[in-house]
Amino acid sequence: MSRLLLFNKPYGVLSQFTDKGTAGSPRATLSDFIDIPSVYPAGRLDRDSEGLMLLTDDGKLQARIADPKFKAPKTYLVQVEGLPDAAALEALANGVTLKDGPTRPAQVRRIDPPDLWPRDPPVRYRKTVPDSWIEVTLTEGRNRQVRRMTAHVGHPTLRLVRWRIGDWSLEGIAPGIWREA
Repeated sequence: MSRLLLFNKPYGVLSQFTDKGTAGSPRATLSDFIDIPSVYPAGRLDRDSEGLMLLTDDGKLQARIADPKFKAPKTYLVQVEGLPDAAALEALANGVTLKDGPTRPAQVRRIDPPDLWPRDPPVRYRKTVPDSWIEVTLTEGRNRQVRRMTAHVGHPTLRLVRWRIGDWSLEGIAPGIWREA
């Protein structure tokens, strides 16, 4: 029987089991949190992003989750700089044209600040620049896509938390903790 793990990846952790980067200071990886043989990430999450990662020992399931052709919806809670107006939200929802082409339409809505764990290090606070939260659901997964989309409409991402992939949610899973699905 295949295994599926739901993991809340903390900020600063690589979404792989080994660090092939700089030799001087090793960076945190999945192996610092998960000691289960033969499970592999179904998709990636940037080092400066937090939230839900799915890991499995089933190659077919891994492909269904990670491959954009299956269009598994992924929902992100996004703290952005500024207060996006209706036009910015509509542009995100309709899809924007990035350097690698147009994005698919997304579901986007303004949300109240979510009740999340504190981030370490904290997001930089600026007295003169307000921030706000939006929820973005995508059916594709390009490199740093949400960050590039929010920057494109003039509201750079300050904090990015993937909350849901398909039917799986981060609900009740603390940072650095995993559980079986």
